[in-house]
Amino acid sequence: MSFFLGRLAKIPMPQVSMETLVKGVVSGESIISFPTDTVPALAVRPDRGELIYITKQRCHDKPLILMGSQPEELWSYVKGTAQEFQIWQEVVRNYWPGALTLVLPASEKVPVEMNPLDPATIGIRVPNFPIAQEILALTGPLATTSANLSGQAPLETVAEIETQFPQVLTLATSQWKSPKMKTKIPSTVAKWTGIDWVILRQGTVKLIC
Repeated sequence: MSFFLGRLAKIPMPQVSMETLVKGVVSGESIISFPTDTVPALAVRPDRGELIYITKQRCHDKPLILMGSQPEELWSYVKGTAQEFQIWQEVVRNYWPGALTLVLPASEKVPVEMNPLDPATIGIRVPNFPIAQEILALTGPLATTSANLSGQAPLETVAEIETQFPQVLTLATSQWKSPKMKTKIPSTVAKWTGIDWVILRQGTVKLIC
């Protein structure tokens, strides 16, 4: 019986409808995957971030990114002075939606599961990809990361994701298509120091302030 259950656990789950995908992640029971303007994402409800760490075999020193469908959904997750918010919002007006993750001081609203070793900061982003924005508009902000085992290259197709992560919910392959151009390069990550920005990871976006 245990052998049979082990084999069954490796069978990919069927591709699901948008309604099932959204219900699964909002319930906190499921990890989902969807395409973005960079690499495909794995996503969970923010307070269920530990599911991603377990699934990816990921160290806790690598924080998750909070994605939303629009900037207004994300500002309550960060804290700063009025002057800082003005600076951050100007950057967002210039680069979002897009492949830029901003690492900012975290508010009390951010679950510790998003960044277990440094809960004082949170990375936020709005992707420039219609299906990702549609999902996030229905679910609210989600904890995300690239779809791959830790240390390996990001997966690029539904088939690869289903093989590597059979427990993850995905949409039908046809819904991954979009007129927007995608890149295989992860987002640029810029951290606010309190005075200026430091680039933690350079992607396609060149931050100019």
